[in-house]
Amino acid sequence: MSEGLDLAMDGFTLGEIVDFVHEYEVQRYGRKNAWLLERGLSSSRMHRWRAAVFSGDLDRGLVPRDDGDMNVPWDKRRVFSAGRAREIAEHDVEVARLQARVKELEEVNATLGKAIGLLHQVNEQEPGENPTLTDPLIF
Repeated sequence: MSEGLDLAMDGFTLGEIVDFVHEYEVQRYGRKNAWLLERGLSSSRMHRWRAAVFSGDLDRGLVPRDDGDMNVPWDKRRVFSAGRAREIAEHDVEVARLQARVKELEEVNATLGKAIGLLHQVNEQEPGENPTLTDPLIF
């Protein structure tokens, strides 16, 4: 392994690289080169990224030193794809939950705004000054 190689120096974050590798892996046979061209990525860059992702060293910025054949076993591809699909599904559930919470808070905010408006109206209808007592109170 070669330490210190910054895979994100290509202008992509590590998360973006993982996303690219996942998208690349789910492309149909014969579609991968076109997919790379559409995104302006070279096959050698994808080769490096795949090697780092499938070896589990992407987080540390490491890539395999051997540039030999990068045939990733199908079981690793399936595990990777299943893991990414699970992360995406969990993310989607969390986004839906947060969107529902935002909607709920917006409704509460609107209700509070109406209540404050009603309080202002009630205050305007009351007399301006507190009545004063002219007779002293005897206890």
